[in-house]
Amino acid sequence: MRKPSRLFAAAVVAAVLVSPLRSPMAQQAAATALTVSLTTPAQRNWPETVPASGWLKPWQEAVIASETSGLRITDVLVDVGSVVTKGQTLVRLSQESVLADLRKQEAAVATAKASLSKAKANAERARQLQPSGALSDEKIVEYLADEQTATASLASEEAALDSEKIKLAQTTIAAVDDGLITSRSADLGAVVSAGTELFRMVRQQRIEWQAEVSARYLPRISEGLSVKVNGPEGHAIEGKVRLVGPSVSTDTSRAIVYVTLPVDARPRTGLYVTGDIELETSPALTVPETAIVFRDGISYVFTASEHQRVQRVRVETGRRNNGEVEIVSGIDRTSKVVASGGAFLADNDVVKIAEKN
Repeated sequence: MRKPSRLFAAAVVAAVLVSPLRSPMAQQAAATALTVSLTTPAQRNWPETVPASGWLKPWQEAVIASETSGLRITDVLVDVGSVVTKGQTLVRLSQESVLADLRKQEAAVATAKASLSKAKANAERARQLQPSGALSDEKIVEYLADEQTATASLASEEAALDSEKIKLAQTTIAAVDDGLITSRSADLGAVVSAGTELFRMVRQQRIEWQAEVSARYLPRISEGLSVKVNGPEGHAIEGKVRLVGPSVSTDTSRAIVYVTLPVDARPRTGLYVTGDIELETSPALTVPETAIVFRDGISYVFTASEHQRVQRVRVETGRRNNGEVEIVSGIDRTSKVVASGGAFLADNDVVKIAEKN
């Protein structure tokens, strides 16, 4: 009888010694369980998007050139980056020789007018004397011809005067439209030739995005569709499809879609940016971006069970919008997804569920 008593006593002592050790460990494990908040996937109506990339270029570029030649630049009034209005003076050319030619031509017009007055007087007398026979028919014809010649000569001199006035006007080179000066080749003192480019400008400061898209999307892209461009400063720029290019590159099988951007956006031209063209809307099952965990290039979410344990579930993601991600497959609307902190979890971990306020 003594042996059982001793065995029982030893068991009791062992239980007393082990119990205090296990209890704190269990409590510590419970205390280190991560507290998480849960969310359920939301059903949204999101537009389908077409990814694109391309250059920011001027909507239209205007070349401002000299229309006359042999004249010296006396004033350059604008520079690169200047915002100009239609009709604003940009360059002045020397006017001395043009003014001299203009005065000479004005004198020629005055002489032609005097000649015409004399020819008209002679022709009028010839008409009056023709019935009387005081003048020969030959002389009458001569006076009438002189009148016609003088009339034509005056018209020619007046046309030459108009030409000199045009040359005088061309000594002042003005902006052909509102816009932004992007290049300048006009130098003070330079003698220009007809057609010499002096400035280049972006008309109306309108910049557009020439987006390259795959040809397979072209049947679904039309004028007026909304576009989101990833701006160079990191913020999105809203645009509209202006024109779908009529041809497809035989080298890349891609076409150009011309996207109008707001005038107040004014991004720099010559930059290569990306963006999305929005097509018709379609349903999307979404979760917050913070719920997605990337491991080894694969997307996962953690879902919670009734026993406060989480399971890692592989998902396929789709579109993204306003901090949310579309879930194409892997979970459904009834799933309870860990909203954030999944990077600190492992499959089958015990968690604490935060109560919703």
